[in-house]
Amino acid sequence: MTRTYTHPSVLDGIAAGAPWADPLMDPTRIDWTARRAAAAIPFPLVDGRPVNPYAPTGIRYGRNELGHWGEQQCADAIVTATVHGRRWLLLIERSDGHGWALPGGYVDPGEDPTAAAYRELAEETGLTVHRTDAHVTLPPRYVPDPRASDEAWMVTTPVHIDAGRAFRTLPAVTGRDDARRAAWIPAADYACLIRHLADTHDGQVFAAHRDLLADFLNH
Repeated sequence: MTRTYTHPSVLDGIAAGAPWADPLMDPTRIDWTARRAAAAIPFPLVDGRPVNPYAPTGIRYGRNELGHWGEQQCADAIVTATVHGRRWLLLIERSDGHGWALPGGYVDPGEDPTAAAYRELAEETGLTVHRTDAHVTLPPRYVPDPRASDEAWMVTTPVHIDAGRAFRTLPAVTGRDDARRAAWIPAADYACLIRHLADTHDGQVFAAHRDLLADFLNH
């Protein structure tokens, strides 16, 4: 069964002129030349419509809960700190109910993804880390965002920031912007992370970040 769906919040965003929502309801009217040239991961067009290179998602047409058509580039900050021999990871609880995630968000037009990760970190947790050699920018990767569709999807650039080089103890953090709260979570490996989230916060990892965090923490 072919499903077509765009969430009402996207329609509300379009009506309000929100910058995160493409105003055109028909993606065939978009000039895809520049967008495809700037894409972090190449994607095809079929009859003038963008197609998620990792489809199917269950929603063939429409944008589901995402405001853009095609690829949306994001950046996520993987902030770790080792205190008394124990590794910790900074996570935020999303205000939309999708669970615990890395601090991150959209890369603004023309913005460097690494700079975007540092910006989103400060905006969502209040933690300001000066950009030094204490970070490693990882390759862009597709993330299976539950808000995506076959025509609107997320690609993120993860940036690992070693906060242990900047702080002797875990710095205070607080949820801001789109984050309900922020917290340092023990993260010896991925199993440790998900166990602590469940036991201490009755929470789980945001679906889009599960594979990313498992790959990072287990290697």
